[in-house]
Amino acid sequence: MPIESLSYLGVRSDRIDDWRYFASKILAMQLDDQGGRQLSFRMDDLAQRLVVSDEPGETLAFIGWEVTEKSDLDAYAARLENAGHQVTPGDPELANRRFVEDLIVFHDPAGNRIELVWNPKKSDTPFVPGRPIDGFKTGPLGMGHAVLHVPDATALLPFYRDVLGFAVSDYGLKPIPLYFFHVNGRHHSFAIVGSGNRGFHHFMVEYQNLDDMGQGYDLACQGENGIAYTLGRHTNDYMTSFYANSPSGFFVENGWGGRVIDPETWQPHETTCGPSFWGHDRLYLPEADRKAFVDMRLKASQEGLRAPPIVECPWLYETLRQNG
Repeated sequence: MPIESLSYLGVRSDRIDDWRYFASKILAMQLDDQGGRQLSFRMDDLAQRLVVSDEPGETLAFIGWEVTEKSDLDAYAARLENAGHQVTPGDPELANRRFVEDLIVFHDPAGNRIELVWNPKKSDTPFVPGRPIDGFKTGPLGMGHAVLHVPDATALLPFYRDVLGFAVSDYGLKPIPLYFFHVNGRHHSFAIVGSGNRGFHHFMVEYQNLDDMGQGYDLACQGENGIAYTLGRHTNDYMTSFYANSPSGFFVENGWGGRVIDPETWQPHETTCGPSFWGHDRLYLPEADRKAFVDMRLKASQEGLRAPPIVECPWLYETLRQNG
């Protein structure tokens, strides 16, 4: 009864024109549907990965997670209701809007809307990116990852780990609590930040080609306050990335080269070296608030911490495999 991947995300925003440019030209998604009061974007052969609805709020509207079998929807509904969470079956109209065959809807303890979906529909036309790229790393790994602000990270652990069955990849407690979860080989498809706030922190998309991510960095740099985190590399998933400021104020991580793990053998653990080997300077924070992160990176440098050598890079392994 596993949840197997992040299928799609929905965002509320009345800055539709800004999102049209940001998602298609910076992120390189395909604008596929402009019907009604929403924009629909593609990243691959699926009909829909990101939905931006023309309504105030400027935050996450819903998260869609794909399950393996249709019967999983009933099994999860029973598990959720036994744990005290109200579940609503998705009607055919909602399923059509989400481009899935069936779904159920509920909320996590922090009030975030979650949709479990079965059989997302594929488009009958090829994916055409909004700017020239080699594509996104999706497929069995899903759309990417999503990260939420929550009032208390440890309070949500039982819901995501024990009820939904997400597996903890790792966690850090300083300078703020962070918990990372995997549902497939992607190091994490979901994370919670115990910032004391509520809302969307960021979502991540991963490019097949490093240059596609780098050219997006150049494009984002052209806009005023386009960059939230500078280019850097994470310590847990080895992702080389930058974070752009979205039109709605939360961030979008643009990444390449993320770690692929074996969920069967992976052991959760605490990390104490900080979130990044280098870079990822948080430009949106006051200088005093950035110091803790800077100190962690400088310590990592002094201790010679780094990701595995390039021969262990997942991109290179895949290239070698394809070339025989």
